[in-house]
Formats: sequence, C-alpha cells, structure tokens
Amino acid sequence: MMEVSMCGSPEPTPEEEKLTVRDIAMAAEAQTKEGDIFYLITQRWWQDWLEYVNQNQANDGPSSEHHDSANVSTLKRPSAIDNSDLIYEAAVEDSTMGIELHDTLVEGTDYILLPQEVWNQLYAWYGGGPTLARKVINSGLSQTELSVEVYPLRLQLHLMPKGDQSAIRISKKETIGELHRKACEIFDLNSEQVCIWDYFSHRKHALMNDMDKTLDDANIQMDQDILVEVIDSTGGCTSSVRENGSAENESSVHVEPSKSGFSIAGGFSASKGFHRNGNSELSQFRELDKPPGTSGISTRGSSGGLTGLLNLGNTCFMNSAIQCLVHTPEFARYFREDYIREINWHNPLGMVGELALAFGDLLRKLWAPGRTPVAPRPFKGKLARFAPQFSGYNQHDSQELLAFLLDGLHEDLNRVKQKPYLKSRDADGRPDEEVADEYWANHIARNDSIIVDVCQGQYKSTLVCPVCDKVSVTFDPFMYLSLPLQSTTTRCMTVTVFACDGSALPAACSVTVPKQGRCRDLIQALSNACSLKHNEKLLLAETRSHLIYRFLEDPFMPLSSIKDDDHLAAYKIPKFVKITKFLQLIHRREEQDIGNGQSTIGWKPYGTPLVWPISSDDVMTRGDIQSIVHKMLSPMIRSESLGHPDISDTDTSSAASDPPRALSPTEASTSSNLVDLKHKKSGSSKTTSLKLPLQLVDENNACIDLSVGEEKAVKFSSTSMSILVFVDWSQKLLDSYDTHYLENLPEVSKFGTVTKKARTEPLSLYTCLEAFLREEPLVPEDMWYCPRCKERRQASKKLDLWRLPEVLVIHLKRFSYSRSMKHKLETFVNFPIHDFDLTTYVANKNNSRRQLYELYALTNHYGGMGSGHYTAHIKLLDENRWYNFDDSHITPINEEDVKSAAAYVLFYRRVKTDNVTVSNGAQSSAGRNNFVPKK
Repeated sequence: MMEVSMCGSPEPTPEEEKLTVRDIAMAAEAQTKEGDIFYLITQRWWQDWLEYVNQNQANDGPSSEHHDSANVSTLKRPSAIDNSDLIYEAAVEDSTMGIELHDTLVEGTDYILLPQEVWNQLYAWYGGGPTLARKVINSGLSQTELSVEVYPLRLQLHLMPKGDQSAIRISKKETIGELHRKACEIFDLNSEQVCIWDYFSHRKHALMNDMDKTLDDANIQMDQDILVEVIDSTGGCTSSVRENGSAENESSVHVEPSKSGFSIAGGFSASKGFHRNGNSELSQFRELDKPPGTSGISTRGSSGGLTGLLNLGNTCFMNSAIQCLVHTPEFARYFREDYIREINWHNPLGMVGELALAFGDLLRKLWAPGRTPVAPRPFKGKLARFAPQFSGYNQHDSQELLAFLLDGLHEDLNRVKQKPYLKSRDADGRPDEEVADEYWANHIARNDSIIVDVCQGQYKSTLVCPVCDKVSVTFDPFMYLSLPLQSTTTRCMTVTVFACDGSALPAACSVTVPKQGRCRDLIQALSNACSLKHNEKLLLAETRSHLIYRFLEDPFMPLSSIKDDDHLAAYKIPKFVKITKFLQLIHRREEQDIGNGQSTIGWKPYGTPLVWPISSDDVMTRGDIQSIVHKMLSPMIRSESLGHPDISDTDTSSAASDPPRALSPTEASTSSNLVDLKHKKSGSSKTTSLKLPLQLVDENNACIDLSVGEEKAVKFSSTSMSILVFVDWSQKLLDSYDTHYLENLPEVSKFGTVTKKARTEPLSLYTCLEAFLREEPLVPEDMWYCPRCKERRQASKKLDLWRLPEVLVIHLKRFSYSRSMKHKLETFVNFPIHDFDLTTYVANKNNSRRQLYELYALTNHYGGMGSGHYTAHIKLLDENRWYNFDDSHITPINEEDVKSAAAYVLFYRRVKTDNVTVSNGAQSSAGRNNFVPKK
C-alpha cells in the first residue's frame, strides 16, 4: 500500500489519492470490529474531493498505461477539511460534552463515516477539522450487528444536595462503573463518597447493584436524569429522596427537565452496520439543506400545523401516526392548553406522566410558527423506555404504535386517581339500553380522560353457546375498529340439489361465492338459485365412493377446505321439524365378473345417496320406510312404468326400442299421488304390492330385509344420527327407473378455481364494516366458558355498534401474519371522505341522531412488508385543504388524491347534525345510495 506524506514529498496526483484511499478503505472495512473508530466528515467536502480525484477518469482509455505530469488536473485541489457545518457554532470542546453535533444530521446527506485509517490519511494530506470520532458498537436484538454510535447518550447529572448540574456524553455500551467514575471526575469527588441513581420520573432506581452492567442493559435512554448523591460521614445519603419513591420534600430535590430544544437525542446513524445508504428512506432528506419555506409550502401567515418530522431512520411509521394525532382538533386544543394539571402521576398502569409530557411537548413544537422540521428524538427515547418493542431503528406497524399511544396517553391522563372495583352483570334478559348504560357508567367510573372523551365508543357483543343456546350479551368499549378486507375474487362452485320429498328431479346448480367465504355463503347462494321455500332448508353433504363422507353443518366452515375435485350434494329438508336422524338411501348394483357375463361378484355402491330426515316423534315401521323410499324415487319413474303398480314383479325385458323417459316434475308429483292413492284404496297405510329390495343396517351392522314384515317396527341405533338403507337395483328395477340422475355427480369445479372480479366497483368501506359486524365463531384458542354448560365452547360471536365516539379511528387490516409467511393486501378500499353514514349500523335505536362522519386524516403504507414507507394525508380544517405529510416534506394535494390502495388507518370526525328521527333506516339508506365510489 502506498503512503504519501505532505512533509518533504511532492503532492500526490488525484489518481494516487484515489487509489490510496480505496485500498485503505477496503482493508479497514474487511476487518471492522467492535471498538473501532470511525470519523464523520462533511458530505460537502467529501463530494468536492470525489470530483477532484475522479476528474481524469473520462480521459483514461484502455490504452492508457500510466499517468504522468503532463496530465494536468483542471479542478483545484480541495482546501482543508471543514466540518464546521456539522457542529453547533458555539460548541466548545470540554471534558464532559465534547463537540456537539447538530441533531438533524443524516448520513449520506450531511456527512459520511470514514474508517480511522482513511481519516488519518486524508487528515495527513489536507489537515483541518474539527475531528469527530465515533466508536463502533454491537447492536440489534442478537447484539451481533455493528453500528457506528454517531449520537452517544446525553445524560443530565444532578449533584445532590448542592444542586449542581452537568451534561455528559457517554456511549450506551459503557458500564455503570464508568459512568460512576466520570461523575466523580466531573464534580471532583472521591468515588467512595458517591452513589449514582437512575432518576427517571423523579424516582430513584438503583444503578450500582451491578457496576459491570452496560447503560444499554440498564435501559438508560437519551436525556436521562442521573442523580449523583454525596454520602455523608455516617454512610447515609444526605438527600431526602426515598429509593423507588417520591421525594419527601420535593423542593429540595427538584430536577429541572431536560432542555429539549437543545437535546441531542441519540441513537445510531441512519444506516445499519456498514451498508452505506442502505436506508430506503434516506432519499426523503435530500432537501433538508433548503431554508424554511422553500419546499413549496406557502406560509402566508398560517398559525402552524405544517411542520414536518425528521426521519431518524425507519421512523416514518411513528411520524405518520403522530401527525394524525397532532392534527386531531380536540387533541391539538387540549395539549396546547394547561393539560399538565390532569396528568395522573401515580397511575400504576400509566407512564407516570412521561409519555403525556413528551407527546404534549412534541405537539406544541409542531404547532409553533415556523417550518423547520422537528427531530422527535426525545419523544422516541420516552417511547423506547415504555415500549421496548419500538426501540431501535427497524420498521414497525403504524397502527400498533397508534394503539399503544392512545392507551398510554389515556392512562397518563386518567382523571380517576383511585379506580373503584366494579363488576358488570350479564344482561339476563334485561333491556339492552339498561345494560349498555350500566356498562358505560362502570367504564367511566374507572376510565375518564381526553382519550375517552374523544376516541372511545361502545359496541354490543353477543355470544351464543352452540350446545345449550345460552345467550350472553355484554357491552364493551373500543378505541378503534379493525376492519377485515374482504377478498374481491370469487369462486364458482357446482352442487347437485336433491328434493327429499320427491317433488323434483336432482339438478346441478352452479353458484358464485367469495373465494375466502364460509359454508353459509354457499348455502345462501344455493338457496337463492334453487328458489328454496320458506319452510325448507338445505343440508349440505360431501360424498366419496358413492357414500356420504360428511355433513357440512358448520356454517362457519371455510370454503377453502372444499377442494375443486370434491363432490357436493345439497338436500332440501323441512325447516321447522326437530330432526334427530337422517335416513340415507345407498344405491347398489350387481358387479359382474369380467369375461363371464353369467357370474356376479356382489352388490357394490354406485350413484349418489338420497337423504330423508327423521323426527324424534316418528315411530317407523318397515312399510313406512318402503313408502319413504318410493316417494324419494318417484321423480325417476319412467313414464311407461306408471301402468305397472307392482314394480318389483314387472317384466320389462320386452320394452320398446325407444328408451323410456323419466317423469317431469309435474308427472313425478302425480306419481307420488298415485302411490298415496294406492295406499288409500288398499285400506291400509302399507301395501304388499309396492315392495322395493331394501336392506336396513341395524346397530349390529346386520342387514334386515324390509320387503317382508311391513308391520314390524324398526329399531334405530341410539348412538348414530345416520340410518343406512341399501336399495339393490336389479336390471328389472333399472328398467323402471331412470337412475342416471344419481350418477356422475359433478365436481365442485371441473376446471379449478375460477377467480374474477366480484364487483365492477371497488371494495366499499361499508362492505368491510359489514364483514366486521357479521356473526363469526370464536377461534379455538379463544373459546368461551359457557356458564350454563360449565364448559368452554366455540361460541358464535356477533358485534354491533352501540355508541360511537367523536373521532372514529378505522384500521384496515392489510397485514396478515402466520408462522410460515407474511402477506399484505393491496386491495383498494373506496372510503367516503364526506357523509360517512353509520346510522343503520348503530344497534341503539333510541338514538335518533344521524351518525355522520367526515375524513380529516389517514396514514398510508406503500411497498411490501419489510421495506415499506408510511406517509399521512391530513386536512387542515382552518384552511379546508389537504396536505401530504411525508416525514419532513409537506406538499398540498387535491382531495381526489386522498384515496389510494395505500390507505391504512382512517381518522373520521363526527359531523354535527340536528336531531333527525331515522325511520327504518330511510335516512341512512339514502345517504349510502348517494355515495358513488370513485375508481
């Protein structure tokens, strides 16, 4: 490696400088380890140097073998390194703080990081400064990732009892023992005289139990207060602060809050490890060097609200959620007034007021006059302390952060200081209005804050036990609604419908259902397609090998569990009869030995079983079963067979050459009546002339011949719901019936799943809401304990909106997670901006006010699961104009640009309306019909 010195040596050529730095950098990066030193250098100077060393590159051709002095550089050699634009002008290097960097610096835009060897070489050539050294540390969950700690922890040291203060910069990887040593050095104290405490939220937390523990492991955050206590001669502490408790005399230990306006909130550089410019969001900072007001935003005397948030490295998820909350009018007004008097300092469920203070401070900065973007590092530091899942600089879910903020702010601002113990009673048949008011009063008695005032509503939850039909009704609060996105693709399914009463021939029916629908969706579609009567219902079954494999009785069973090559049958059965068993008529025919037409192998099932419901009140005889089977088969009697009532003895070997036809539905009905008439003429409900070769399988799996002893009662198994009856189709019998209707049951989908657009218009937000409110079974992991059964049951659950908040937050569930995959739905949801009418969705019909809302803010998510980007669309109500908040960049947009497939969390505010009595939903329906989705 070539080393070039400025002392006593000629200046190196640009090409020599370039090659030298390249070789040094490659060697340094190949062996980078924890504890190595990197140096910041201003991007401006670095860019000048790159242009200088690359200026002859265009003149170098393949034939160039060397560079000589004749190749004169046209660009002037850069002057000394000047890092002054990276530091505060008044910064003075001292023993505690060192040189302070601006807190808005971004790697790749304002500075780059150079290995120590590269810096040393450049400094030897050019000189200058100031020198800004930073250490490499281990980071990440596994502590195996290398990062340069550009912003070490800035801690506030408070000496007690004297009250002296000092700020210090120290790496988060330094030990508590090192912090203790530095504190003694700063205040010129003997180490045996000093105890140090984490003084978070004005409470002492022990730090000196493990002096080898790192500050990172001790969860010390940026701008943390550290109490430095001098021990008196008796070995006790002079301060009156109790450990893990509040001060007895707060005036004697009062600590000034950190000056957030100057705080250099910390963390790592925007890039992770040594992947330079690896952050996909760095491009968002390209115009940070422009003066305020040059980004296209006209200030024109506006009082505030158009201030961006700097991206600290994948913090767009936080910025978008904060901007939506900050621009919620009720919150903006509340936090700009004296909200501190409502902070609940002693709520064990809260953050002792720290989260509310940090949010309020950030909101005031964003609403202050001016356009300089705000760096939310102090807020992020508080967030990381209370919610470690949001620490670091990875991408997170904006909705999850929003849920934490709303809940955390509520607990910090809860006006209820002592929560009473209240137990809500089950409805037990009481009026819904009475039960709902009782639940809400109990909730308010324990939870009363600005968050409850603005964002909390109430829904009705109804659980029904699938075994004993026990109904449980409760009324629960909600902070936001998470709506599923219904699939916009459908599936075509073919099912054969059978009439059990013999009123019609079997018919294949093809219907279109949601691809991700449930069994009840298929049953509903079939009911409409086959014109089901009001006193009938469909029993769905899957057949395999000419037998019923299973009854599909669970209405919530996903249709995805039904394969394309399955065979389904739907049986029309009485709706209002208590059914305990199903008679299954299994068809069999003789199998003949191949090669010898005279010998037979035996009876083998074929065709599709028929089903007849049996009531618990029925006492069945063999003759009754004969009559039932005759009725089920009557639509398939060939017309020529009507003149031969004794079907079992009829010889049809001399049938006409033209094949006999089956009966039409009208003829089938006539045939059924003829059978009944024959019964009546015989003077008995049974007849020996109408005998079919039927075999009943008893509880011992023995076959009973039903063609004899028609008066004998039939005893059914008490443990099985199925009654199996075989009908053996001889050739003579097949000549009298056309059974091809029972054969070759079509597949569910012969050509596979057919997907198509379910609607010509986009998916509506109303449709998503209806899916959310639809009755669903509880997941097996969340079964309900039935108080009547005394067992855990997979009950069905139905939600209804009961009380709506002033601000309705709607989360569109675009992300799905499983053990094997993560998925994002890019479905475009057409949501109304104005006149979002929820009147008909509110179950509380005593509320006569129309429930109208308008959109004022939303977060957007662009891209995939791990590398996406969040922005916010926000309407400034004072200006009646929409803006796009993209971290630090704010641009005006048109209202029609608000809707996109990226919409993720929607913020609606109630529209003040006069009391309007809504009769049968007429008002609300009109509002919905006037909503024309935009494409």
